[in-house]
Amino acid sequence: MRKALFFLLILMLAACQEDDAEPAPEQLPEETAEAVASPEVRVAEFIELWKSGDFPAMHTNYLNQGTQSVYGEANFVTWQQELHEQLAIANLEISYTPVEDGDWNPEQPADFPIQVAFDTIIGPVEFEKTLTLLYESHGEVEDWFVEWDPSFILPNLEAGDQVSTEIIQGPRGEIVDRNGNAIASNNTGYEVSIIPENFDDSKKQQLAELLGMSEQAIDDKLNQSWVQPHYLVPIAQIKADQSTLDELFTITGTTRAEVDMRNYPYGRALSHITGYMGPITAEQLEAWSGQGYSAETMVGRQGLEEILQERLRGSAGGRIVLEKQQENAVITSVENEPIPGETVALTIDAELQQTLYGSMEEQAGTSAAIDPDTGETLALVSSPGFDPNEFVPNITNSRYQELANDPLQPFFNRFAAVYTPGPVIQPITAAIGLESGTLDPAEGLDIAGNSWQRFASWGDYRVTRPHADVPNPIDLDKALVYSDAIYFAQQALNIPNDDFRTGLENFGFGEEIDFPIGLSPSRISQDGTFGSEGQLAGTASGQGQMQVNILHLATLYSPVLTSGTLYKPTLLLDDEDQQVWNENLLSAENAELLRMSLSNADTELGTELAGKSGTANERGEQNAWFVGYSLVNPDLIVAMMIEGEEEVEGMVEQVLEERENE
Repeated sequence: MRKALFFLLILMLAACQEDDAEPAPEQLPEETAEAVASPEVRVAEFIELWKSGDFPAMHTNYLNQGTQSVYGEANFVTWQQELHEQLAIANLEISYTPVEDGDWNPEQPADFPIQVAFDTIIGPVEFEKTLTLLYESHGEVEDWFVEWDPSFILPNLEAGDQVSTEIIQGPRGEIVDRNGNAIASNNTGYEVSIIPENFDDSKKQQLAELLGMSEQAIDDKLNQSWVQPHYLVPIAQIKADQSTLDELFTITGTTRAEVDMRNYPYGRALSHITGYMGPITAEQLEAWSGQGYSAETMVGRQGLEEILQERLRGSAGGRIVLEKQQENAVITSVENEPIPGETVALTIDAELQQTLYGSMEEQAGTSAAIDPDTGETLALVSSPGFDPNEFVPNITNSRYQELANDPLQPFFNRFAAVYTPGPVIQPITAAIGLESGTLDPAEGLDIAGNSWQRFASWGDYRVTRPHADVPNPIDLDKALVYSDAIYFAQQALNIPNDDFRTGLENFGFGEEIDFPIGLSPSRISQDGTFGSEGQLAGTASGQGQMQVNILHLATLYSPVLTSGTLYKPTLLLDDEDQQVWNENLLSAENAELLRMSLSNADTELGTELAGKSGTANERGEQNAWFVGYSLVNPDLIVAMMIEGEEEVEGMVEQVLEERENE
């Protein structure tokens, strides 16, 4: 809880203005006691000025003479402007209850019940008042004028009151996986503060070392404009390390208070999904201006911590306190309970995610796992990761630079990027060919040599295959087992007109992926078209300019298991029912054919695994790929890419076996 003294409300009242006070208005002539115009128009106009913050116009044109004599324009205007700024008053709403039409007696006050509501740094404020108007003569103007006092600003506020606030931030919501396991939770830490007049300056170096900051940074905190010798000045937050706390306790003039501190139980494995917390950046502070943030606020800086900031952020509560000058008492004007942030559940299975991450052994790469029947994302890995706990409460600059300069780029989110997929795209080419009727899975092609081009006009470009010694004829099963790029190039060229491109688009190529974390969309080519027949032939085996996102790649295989239905990938468990991305991509018969072919493609492994492997050249380096699922329990599709590796099937097999044994 932090108490901030905002300002002192001082008004010079009637006692010092007695000689200058305006004479009381003369009683209206008897003949004017007849009914006059309704004051409701004046009420509506006054409220509109109030809501827009036009305090000068309120004072000059709408306050009655008694109010004007007590509250001069300068005090009236400045006072409310300061209150609005210091309490962060926003979204001011004022309504009134209309009074039934009737005769209005100018010698009698006109009362209108009003309802006032607005937001502040401690949450919403709501109260009811009665707005009273008196009929008066102001120069040549005779009309209704408002009787006003400070309690129209805050309940129980009076002239001379000293106003302060006690702010309690609502705890941040947690992020949990599909099974309720916390992947971003709240632990206890400590905020270390200094009372300047009690602090032994000779201990500054010791304090700086304990807090992991420089002496200059401590001086910057102590030299802020608002600091007074007896004030409590927050310096830094630290984790709950008992030895550090014990040493801090020996430094005179320091205090500590418990605060919530973020914790990431799965560390590196989920780092690119969770992101981390940190001090608000200048850009964030500007973007979220007027929403109760300050330069000291800790906010989400990457991943879901940043993306879900408003859902996770707790709403502040606390008290607005009035120190009464006349009664020498302290009362509470407004009190609000803080509201915890929302707990957000993901489709992720954190244990599966950790298993996948561990199987990759910190090698550079990415992997994804989905439920083919729902589109739910069960795992989404970028390797190597970083430990977001190092950012709590602050990461040292030297450690940050060490991570930033790591050649394996732990900060780079590989699952958000796209890569050349190579042969793992061949089953999708087969699916499009089967549906077009041009690919007969049992028909074998006679293919000679390890390279091929359809026409000499292709120039130097030739489609190459890794195994030229496979005996002819080459059918679909053989082509998938041996990643025969020539077979798939010829099949793609047999698909009529532009149906191959359209088929890929039906599988989601070129389409933005609607996902909470930004993902680069898979693409056929840079402009979404085939620039040549040779480019089309290469794309059939995931070469050319084709690039694929790892989550999309796992999703591409789902129509094989769902008999033609492709679901949009989801990440938030509270999303509405699964959304169909596209339907009828495969007939039940063709889906069964592909399931058989994919199971045959991995017969040499001697496992209960179906899928497709391959390597692809990416900027001069061979990346290894595998996409597959368990034949025993095909409710999970796993896609994996390791940079520079030759085989990844064993890694995926290990993950699926562990899952089967759970």
